[in-house]
Amino acid sequence: MNALLNRVVWSALTSRQNQFSRGEDLALRFDPDVSPFAASRDNSPEALAALASLLSPKDPPVYLLQVDEIALPSDLEIEMTALGVLMTEKTPRPEAAPKVTIVSLQQQDIDEMVSLAELTKPGPFTKRTPELGQFYGVKLDGRLAAMAGTRLNLDGYTEISGICTHPDFRGRGLASELSIWVASKIRERGDTPFLHAYADNEGAIALYRKLGFEIWSEVNVAVVRRLEGNFD
Repeated sequence: MNALLNRVVWSALTSRQNQFSRGEDLALRFDPDVSPFAASRDNSPEALAALASLLSPKDPPVYLLQVDEIALPSDLEIEMTALGVLMTEKTPRPEAAPKVTIVSLQQQDIDEMVSLAELTKPGPFTKRTPELGQFYGVKLDGRLAAMAGTRLNLDGYTEISGICTHPDFRGRGLASELSIWVASKIRERGDTPFLHAYADNEGAIALYRKLGFEIWSEVNVAVVRRLEGNFD
């Protein structure tokens, strides 16, 4: 079962989130209006060529995220690479009422969600990203103070993502409360919660460990685009 996490984007697009997929048997991407993530089935030349064929030079870059080493054909160029970690929940927190009021975020909250994500940069987030799962928030003083939700969804696993707090409301434990809340919702439906962090983000990793998560594996991250003059 854990093998599904090796190429978590591929696993999501070939299972529970296939309605968002674009591509064919060897390479897939999310509808770009929803998410910039893409994946090849493996690192075979055929799969990598299929990955390149999903993009045109005019497209915005896509994100690759996998345990396996990232290999690219010559017609894709790397804009950024990073090392991350994939963490799975090992010790669920005991059930307890949250210390703050947590609400389900709805369509009318989208603009404020996007603004918060653009300000705090928890990862790629568009107006349609909430279609991938359910997002929750804490509202204080009539504003969205913090949010978190679910993004990648595959057989047996659901990712906690978009965890962020407005600078005006940091230091109150809102991110922790929301992460615990989202994890409990994931467990209720029988899935294992998981999440990602950059490997050098020691503060986030330490927080997630306190919340019961442990590093399952390092993961490779790359942002890539199609080169000009190589699009069929």
